[in-house]
Amino acid sequence: MIDRKYHRIVFSFFMSLLMSCIMSLVISVFNVGWVSNIVSIWLNAWLFAFAVAFPTIIVVSPLVHKLVSLVLKEEA
Repeated sequence: MIDRKYHRIVFSFFMSLLMSCIMSLVISVFNVGWVSNIVSIWLNAWLFAFAVAFPTIIVVSPLVHKLVSLVLKEEA
């Protein structure tokens, strides 16, 4: 198992993996429809999307955590 001190990186990896998977499939189908080679088109899009998503989430997640803290009330 991976040490808990790597939580942020592991979370970012899985979040970017799943979100890029889902979004690349949706956008690929939206753009070209259910064509015979949709799996090939989707996998190429997914690879590219993941390559962008993972470093983006690593960089952006601290800002998102701060924004969430600003909009949530403190517990009483």
